[in-house]
Amino acid sequence: MGLLQDKTALVTGGAGGIGLATATRLAAEGAHVFITGRRKPELDAAVEAIGPAATGVVGDVADPADLDRLYETIAGRGRGLDVLFANAAVAEFASLAQITEEHFDRLFGINVRGTLFTVQKALPLLNDGASVILNGSTNADVGAEAFGVYAASKAAVRSFTRTWANELRGRGIRVNTVTPGPTDTPGLSGLADGEEAAAEFRRNFAAQVPLGRIARPEEIAAAVVFLASDQSSFVTGSSLYVDGGLNQI
Repeated sequence: MGLLQDKTALVTGGAGGIGLATATRLAAEGAHVFITGRRKPELDAAVEAIGPAATGVVGDVADPADLDRLYETIAGRGRGLDVLFANAAVAEFASLAQITEEHFDRLFGINVRGTLFTVQKALPLLNDGASVILNGSTNADVGAEAFGVYAASKAAVRSFTRTWANELRGRGIRVNTVTPGPTDTPGLSGLADGEEAAAEFRRNFAAQVPLGRIARPEEIAAAVVFLASDQSSFVTGSSLYVDGGLNQI
């Protein structure tokens, strides 16, 4: 029997990268997993890869109507929601001089506003004792050049964790942040211009990590499963760093 046998889980941004790896692992641990994504072909491919334990719902977490439709679908299963991994996020470079309103609105619209309403609209469905996990970033703790808006959005997510853990404690709902370091995902590669630049990008990140490499998505997924399961029953309001020691040493 898996760690999440007969549980119901939701992973936003579940069509690739950390989201897909986590949805796959949650399903392997016995949960039925709902996954969201904005692009139907990628979402359909993810559902097929995971198998019958997955249900895909196309949508954008920045669109309240899409969230309402998502939760109507989950409610239709009749089992509430035991695990919510608010994973959907975007990252873009822009120095202080380059930041535009569009850049700010896009990152805060998805990373902050989207996370907020993903969790708020889930409240009626969350079963007592549920686990909510937010996707943070080590960038919230450092001053990486041209990553100011992204880092600020992830600092806001970390703040949400503390507040919501306090607000939901009466229902036994735990709220935590998983804080990945650089991870080998399409999103990371997408920050570079071309395959050669992406490879150099990954090498540069790996050189900064004490363990000498960047993370695999499955390693972040393992941490999410820990926070989702009863193995972390006395953990709430925390930030679990899965960064190879990048921000620890």
